[in-house]
Amino acid sequence: MSKLVIVESPAKAKTIKKYLGPGFDVVASMGHIRDLNPNRLSVDIKKKFAPKYEIIKGKEKLADDLVKLAKKSDYVYLATDPDREGEAISWHLAYLLGLDTEDCNRVTFNEITKTGVSRGMSAPRKIDLDLVNAQQARRILDRLVGYKLSPFLSQKIRKGLSAGRVQTVAVKIIVDRERKIRAFKPEEYWSLDAKFIPKGSRKVFAASFYGDRNGKIKIETGDQAQAILDEIKDQTAVVESVKHGTRRKKPSPPFITSTLQQEASRKLGFQSKRTMKVAQELYEGIDINGMGAVGLITYMRTDSLRLSEDALDAAEAFIRSKWGDKYVPKEHRHFKSRSNAQDGHEAIRPTMIDMEPSRVKDSLTSDQYKLYKLIWERFIACQMAECVQKTTQADIAVKDYIFKASGYVVDFDGYTVLYVESKDVADDEKESELPLLEKDMPLKTKEIVPNQHFTQPPARYTEASLIKALEEYGIGRPSTYAATISTITTRGYVKREAKTLIPTELGEVSTELMEDKFPKIANVRFTAQMEQNLDTVEEGKYEWVQLLTDFYGDFDKTLKKAKEDMKDVKITLDEDKTDLICDKCGKPMVVKYGRYGRFIACSGYPDCKNIVKIVNKTGVPCPKCGGDVIVKNTKKGRQFFGCSNYPECDFVSWYEPVAEKCPQCGAVLFKKKGKKPKLFCGSDGCGFEKDAPEE
Repeated sequence: MSKLVIVESPAKAKTIKKYLGPGFDVVASMGHIRDLNPNRLSVDIKKKFAPKYEIIKGKEKLADDLVKLAKKSDYVYLATDPDREGEAISWHLAYLLGLDTEDCNRVTFNEITKTGVSRGMSAPRKIDLDLVNAQQARRILDRLVGYKLSPFLSQKIRKGLSAGRVQTVAVKIIVDRERKIRAFKPEEYWSLDAKFIPKGSRKVFAASFYGDRNGKIKIETGDQAQAILDEIKDQTAVVESVKHGTRRKKPSPPFITSTLQQEASRKLGFQSKRTMKVAQELYEGIDINGMGAVGLITYMRTDSLRLSEDALDAAEAFIRSKWGDKYVPKEHRHFKSRSNAQDGHEAIRPTMIDMEPSRVKDSLTSDQYKLYKLIWERFIACQMAECVQKTTQADIAVKDYIFKASGYVVDFDGYTVLYVESKDVADDEKESELPLLEKDMPLKTKEIVPNQHFTQPPARYTEASLIKALEEYGIGRPSTYAATISTITTRGYVKREAKTLIPTELGEVSTELMEDKFPKIANVRFTAQMEQNLDTVEEGKYEWVQLLTDFYGDFDKTLKKAKEDMKDVKITLDEDKTDLICDKCGKPMVVKYGRYGRFIACSGYPDCKNIVKIVNKTGVPCPKCGGDVIVKNTKKGRQFFGCSNYPECDFVSWYEPVAEKCPQCGAVLFKKKGKKPKLFCGSDGCGFEKDAPEE
């Protein structure tokens, strides 16, 4: 008998084929095979929001091939990813191939290993229609919002804008933070930072002013700080009290999708899109020297902290053999998932616990190795013994004033021998080891220095902190965070500055418009409630058509009112204004956005249709004719470089020419971008190349 197994990607197909062996054909659907037409609403609102699905453009041959393979096979297994999106892909494939959704032909793999594949193939089930309906509801909901709101924003602000249910709230969160930063008024405060030395010792330790015996004192001015200094000048410092304690630090839980994205951003500098791409590769399977294709991690789209007992047993055995019995806790450590977490999958962990990163490094790319190492270390550490610290807290009296000192020493490193979680904001106060201090011990005052400070505004969001905020608010799903952040940055609502996310003028103006005209769409709580409603559909407790009906009635009325209120309004952004005056009618010229990018047009359009092309010069002369080399774009938006004297001069290049000449032959050098940018000679046969200077 021939059996057909359909997965989503060729890499996954290759790995699974290895485990299934002869008698099985394993092919990839390359993601979704059917979807809503991107150029039409494709939802019949009057007929209970019936979606109009069609084969995705460019996948017609693939669809035909899958149909032919299915007809030749005795049985078809649908083995797409084990989540809402994967369930929907299986449902669409069942429709395309004429399969009965009541048949047990759906299989899922939490890990792409021999055990994981065997376990999945041994437990086929029916397609989960509640899961499919939750995905359909989300898809149609997002289509209704995007398709109805995007034209409105494009007409009122700028052509080509888009709106999205989740992206609107994500931008608003960033805009709200920027508003708080602007409204922030710094307050002055002072600290008194002291350094003391125990009598008979050379060990200097730091202490900070606290107050007096009646409690904490806030020093608000330099005069107040100086008055205290004058009072305690030449006074003897004495240890008033010493407290010794023990602090036990537990390891962080294993990764879920959101925390993996956060930690990869903080520790590796990966954007969330990059993290998910690499995690997908590690899950689907990689050719490991001496082993062949194998999936190195469990499924990477999960918000559950559950771990299998087999994995916990294997982790315990590994830790015991590597570090010894004292690094193994008394019992396996379990972690509690968030109340709204989907528990269909385990947390993200290595599939083979004893597969240390160093063993597979030669088989992985740099990104794959870094992310696998992060996942492996986090999982192993979560099952290791606590870190034990011996703490000391001391109160030092100088006259009637109190200074406080604190410190610790590591008594047992525990899990920190392997891994310590990073933080979004570094700790301001650094604890250090204190010398041996005893009550009533006199101290020598080395110095007491007054320092002026000002309260700081809240920090701007980074990718890591934004993902954390979206998760805490209940906005979107962990699997959508990467796409959401990519969307709001590529479409110009938010810009990156180093690691921070800053709203552009477009982001702020569109947020103000959404808050004014579509308060529900821009409301964090409303969007979070919609996520909960979608979860309820998945649980089979809310009919998906009813969810759409409940949402659309109010949304449609709001949209109609907004169109009426703003029928004669057009918002011009400051960044779209120019100093140019139209030479045909005398009105100001403004920047506009067309199919092929930006151009300058008369603000009197449609009465005046005067336009001026924007030319971005590189500052490098054309190597053929000496004209200006300018930046151009293909119809699909890909950037290239060409001569401004085209068509008289046909110079064109995908690589950017630079002003520097080749030291070997004098020809023009070009810049090749990448992780390690290079300058190379454009002359045939020269071959000169060197590292590009840092920008």
